[in-house]
Amino acid sequence: MDNKALYSLSYGVFMVGSKSGEKKNGCITNTCIQVANSPTRVGLSVIKTNYTCDLIKEGGYFTVSILDNKVSFETLKHFGMQSGRDVNKLEGMSLPEDENGVPYLGWSACAMLSCKVVESHDLGSHVFFIAEVLDAKVLNENEPLTYDYYQSNIKPKRPAVNDKKAVAWKCRICGYVYEGEKLPADFVCPICGHDASDFEPVYEK
Repeated sequence: MDNKALYSLSYGVFMVGSKSGEKKNGCITNTCIQVANSPTRVGLSVIKTNYTCDLIKEGGYFTVSILDNKVSFETLKHFGMQSGRDVNKLEGMSLPEDENGVPYLGWSACAMLSCKVVESHDLGSHVFFIAEVLDAKVLNENEPLTYDYYQSNIKPKRPAVNDKKAVAWKCRICGYVYEGEKLPADFVCPICGHDASDFEPVYEK
């Protein structure tokens, strides 16, 4: 199978807020779609090992902040490239919350959805949640961010290769290490599902 064919699918970029008791978190995902309109329901796919996935399972609610194309890489990095198990991503932030106390992004998001889980399905690497949309708000008039625009215009370019030999490749999202001098162009991380563009070289000492 040529995994490059899958790259032609269109994706948005979202910050998913979650809450269970007093625990709150947010993470970045690129898979959220409307799946029905009577009642209005969306489908959200979250990496099974993510802390946010655990909180959604426990709490039963989540928010989706639909990021706009003015969002900074630092915001994406903050919510998408570290785990809520290791750091409190919301510490020092004053994020707005929906009526269920679930946080959402008050900046760099053109809209938000407040959702209640009605079904969940284990897909292997991810859990797919089907949720009823309880509320929706337009937050600004900017264009929504697409995954393609993020890759082309927001994500920093990989630095030039130095003279040292690469002995492995490390996923910048989850830390998985691929042993080998060359990373296949169609490689997909077996842990978090991110593609080769999110791997960085590990050089010989």
